[in-house]
Amino acid sequence: MAGSGSRGNGNELYEILGVPKSASDTDIKKAYRKLAKEFHPDKNPEAGDKFKEISFAYDVLSDPKKRQVYDRFGLKGLQESGSEGPSFGGHDIFSQLFGGGLFNMPGGGRGRERYQGEDTVHPLKVSLEDLYKGKTSKLQLSKNMICTACKGKGSKSGQSYQCRGCRGAGCKIQFKPIMGNMSAQVQVKCTDCNGEGQTITESDRCPTCRGKKVVIETKILEVNITKGMEDGARITFWGQGDQQPGVEPGDVVIVLQQKPHEKFQRNDCDLYMSHTISLTEALCGFQFIVKHLDGREIVVKHPPGQIIKPGDVKGIPNEGMPLAKSPFEHGNLYIKFDVTFPSNQFVQPEQLKMLEELLPSRPSFEMPSGDNVEEVMLQDYDPNDRSNSQSSRGEAYQSDEEESGGRIQCPAQ
Repeated sequence: MAGSGSRGNGNELYEILGVPKSASDTDIKKAYRKLAKEFHPDKNPEAGDKFKEISFAYDVLSDPKKRQVYDRFGLKGLQESGSEGPSFGGHDIFSQLFGGGLFNMPGGGRGRERYQGEDTVHPLKVSLEDLYKGKTSKLQLSKNMICTACKGKGSKSGQSYQCRGCRGAGCKIQFKPIMGNMSAQVQVKCTDCNGEGQTITESDRCPTCRGKKVVIETKILEVNITKGMEDGARITFWGQGDQQPGVEPGDVVIVLQQKPHEKFQRNDCDLYMSHTISLTEALCGFQFIVKHLDGREIVVKHPPGQIIKPGDVKGIPNEGMPLAKSPFEHGNLYIKFDVTFPSNQFVQPEQLKMLEELLPSRPSFEMPSGDNVEEVMLQDYDPNDRSNSQSSRGEAYQSDEEESGGRIQCPAQ
């Protein structure tokens, strides 16, 4: 912030906004919005004076006539020119600016405070192809616009009157019972004036907006989705939110929501997919085509003799998503492989012997001997079917009974 040594240099208001004297209207607007969000009393209650300084600086520099006077003659020139805005009185202008006198001076002089309205957040569903290739989407939004017929006054004559219900306060005090004979004092919005503190006679209401001061209009926004943007990315249209008299419009914030893709899954800048191959391909090599997100057909090859096991993951460099900050660079594409095996009895026994000669040899096996050796055959297992296990146990019990000559009797007590 400027100190006392900078009095009269004609740069105080620019320094408050943190912009050079040559700043464009757009630069000044952006700087104000950034500072207003940071020092707004709703978010930073202790920064009220700072917010007033920011608001005053913007009030002057955003008005071409006031800015021209200020650039030539400084704050004193604004006072002497009688420009619309705060009354300066006979005090030192710079001390008023940083001491609070400019905004709350004796005699009721008070500068206009510009508050920013709420942002409008709108989700936009996009495909993975859109995020890969980039796209410009047109989004239709309905928003409140200040009525041009009455210039936001709400009345044909431009007049309004203090609300009798709340006496201009915009709110009323009510007593709410809380326990027994006790009650609490609460503040509620005045329903007579909808919290505005001013009312308009029915006959004087603007026929266009019916006294609401704003009308609903449709706005078409062109949303530029750049390559590599991520799910949840936010695109901001500054000052395109709902308009309200005396309130700085908020922003329209577009939040990207990526739709699920039937083939690819994304993790940061990498892509993942699954592919199923046969046992022959897993052993003897393969090639297949992947249609990429930009329409290219990529031929994926794997040489014979390099075995693919079920669950193996292989990567293809530079075929993932573009990097948002460097769209000519890409992540990787990873493919997880599933292997399907042939059905039972897919070849004749003599052919199996020929196949066995080609495959690595079995591990050696020596059959044990003795009465405690039993041979069993594996069966298909179904965890939901217990009939096989129950029948096998029944057969075992039946075998025991036959060997003992009948049912096993309980011993006599």
